Amino acid sequence: MPNVIVPNPESYFRQFVPSQQGVLKTIEKEAAQEFIPIIGPVVGTLLNILAITSGAKRILEIGTAIGYSGIFFAEACKITDGKLTTIEMNPAHADRAADNFKKSGLSDFTEVLNGDARDILNGMAESFDMVFLDIDKVTYIDLLEPCHKILKNNGLMITDNVAFKESDEFNQALKAHTGFRSVPLYAFLPDHSPEYDGLSFALKRES
Repeated sequence: MPNVIVPNPESYFRQFVPSQQGVLKTIEKEAAQEFIPIIGPVVGTLLNILAITSGAKRILEIGTAIGYSGIFFAEACKITDGKLTTIEMNPAHADRAADNFKKSGLSDFTEVLNGDARDILNGMAESFDMVFLDIDKVTYIDLLEPCHKILKNNGLMITDNVAFKESDEFNQALKAHTGFRSVPLYAFLPDHSPEYDGLSFALKRES
């Protein structure tokens, strides 16, 4: 007997969207009012689970916005005894993110850097277990090699919005990169900006 998918799968899977409280709920409302793209609770929870299960202690986020995704990572860092370093170009957004981390009780697990990620990464001597890339899509290609350099062997790079046309050059380069083992996923992501989009997962191969 053939498998039959559930009727109205979008409506069906919306019932499983994790509900948020406190600062995360406030950010969701602010993001909707101010048209600030956020990853939403489904992808946020996925990132949190990946960070915890991999035992990531050093996480780098490129594209903080006002701290929504960073809270999911920082909550994981509380469990792994790790730390999130997050980079934001917009100084006002960086300040709001730092304030949201403080309100969430996560300041001890976060460091917010304000500036151009390309400049900051070039000056970094640290290595990371996990990198989350979520900035202007045309800039992704410029960060592919710097992200590879700062990742530990078997470290994970997760990239948001790879279904965007502007991400094509990055997607093609990542596929051809011999230093990564990667897979893209195109999916329905409830409450993500946008809800139909792609994520890529790339594991740094051992040198």
